[in-house]
Amino acid sequence: MRIVTSATSPTSVACDLLAVAVSSPVELTGAAAAVDTALGGQLSQLVERGEIRGESGQVTVVHVPRGGGVRAGRVAVLGLGRAERAGEEDVRSAAGAAARTAASVRARTVAVALDGLPLDAAAATRCVVDGIALGGYRFDRYRTGPASKRPPEISTLTLLGGDRAAARRGGVVTAAVNRCRNLQNTPSNDLGPEQLAERAREIAAAHAGVTARVHDERFLRRRRMGAFLAVAQAATAARLIVLEHRPARPKSPEVVLGLVGKGLTYDTGGLSLKPPRSMVGMKFDMSGAAAVLEATAAIAELGLPVRVITVAGATDNLIDAKAVRPDDVVTAANGKTIEINNTDAEGRLVLADCLHHARELGATHLVDVATLTGAVVVALGDYHAGIMANDRAWSDRLVAAGERAGEHLWPLPLHDTFKRFMRSEVADLRNSSTAGKGGASFAGRFLQEFAGEGPWAHLDIAGTSDVETTRGDYFGKGGTGFGVRLLVELAESLC
Repeated sequence: MRIVTSATSPTSVACDLLAVAVSSPVELTGAAAAVDTALGGQLSQLVERGEIRGESGQVTVVHVPRGGGVRAGRVAVLGLGRAERAGEEDVRSAAGAAARTAASVRARTVAVALDGLPLDAAAATRCVVDGIALGGYRFDRYRTGPASKRPPEISTLTLLGGDRAAARRGGVVTAAVNRCRNLQNTPSNDLGPEQLAERAREIAAAHAGVTARVHDERFLRRRRMGAFLAVAQAATAARLIVLEHRPARPKSPEVVLGLVGKGLTYDTGGLSLKPPRSMVGMKFDMSGAAAVLEATAAIAELGLPVRVITVAGATDNLIDAKAVRPDDVVTAANGKTIEINNTDAEGRLVLADCLHHARELGATHLVDVATLTGAVVVALGDYHAGIMANDRAWSDRLVAAGERAGEHLWPLPLHDTFKRFMRSEVADLRNSSTAGKGGASFAGRFLQEFAGEGPWAHLDIAGTSDVETTRGDYFGKGGTGFGVRLLVELAESLC
């Protein structure tokens, strides 16, 4: 999608669909008032009749007759909700509604008037780009019907009164989010560990200053990554993927941002087999890896002057005669021994060795992103991801980055009391708690044993990585690419 900014008036822009926004109670001002005047008071009449109410999510489409005073083929009046409450997420959701409306009327060119939005030009630009680009996303790779039967994609988005720099940034980041969603939505028969590794190689090839290294099981054995290998021993392949972004002149050379992602391209639960219903959707268990890879791509494309080391552990958790068994004891790369008492608690085993490896490569500030526990979904639902951190300032920085990005985090406790649930009779610790208490925090506290020295945060995105039912915002069902926008914001905050 081509994104441009323009100072053209709303009545003069030529496009298939022109969007203007109003709040509740409705007052037609600015762009909305100009369009109303050009249409001979048609919007005012619809306000009087109660058809345009400004409610959140409401869209009213007006078809413009030829010579009707507005060059756009249609006008969409978007509701923002109560004027005193409208904020960035309301603008994103309104823009997402505009994208869905564009699809329903088969509009290819869309213009959005930023006048009337309750944000400054830069923030409004970024939020509208988010809503349009993410709200208009579709995954059609496996559709076999004629393309003419499907809604066309938006080819050009014109931001009237938009900020050019914010538009470019928004375009880069949302493209990365949608690439992440493509990876998420692809089934595991077409996307396994090697395909994730190939995507990392593509990112490195596309960006100067980015290098990719892909390691197989032989490397894992040499580095004594017994926790990762335990999960991988029943799989057809395991890949340790490392991307490194080295800017020529980093703003703070002493800061190295480490991004670690869980890349289970399919998870059956292993011998601790999941029930059939719980197995559906396990293609999304690589969402953390997809997020850190595409965030790194966006960071490189934006040229952010911060060094980044990205580590993704990719494999499958399958059933086989060679599969790891409950009661097995394995040794992680940092030397700690782990008793396996649940083979479906596999992601933390992969992350344990990946976190240690990121520290060994020089990461000073770590974030891991993983679809780790069902417990976090029970606790927080599908709008907030859980964050656990060993450093309050680092946690606050991540939460603030998430608020700016529209990817919201909620702090969960990370306390030594959870260590009692990982006590083992035969090893240093065990990988799963049988206490049934604080499952998300237990998993975070387990990972802390491998996070090394320095600021570290764990993001449990199990509830936010894919949406099972629409939330009424700018995301539809399926992968959300959660984490990409947040990690780019985090990297910017370090520059």
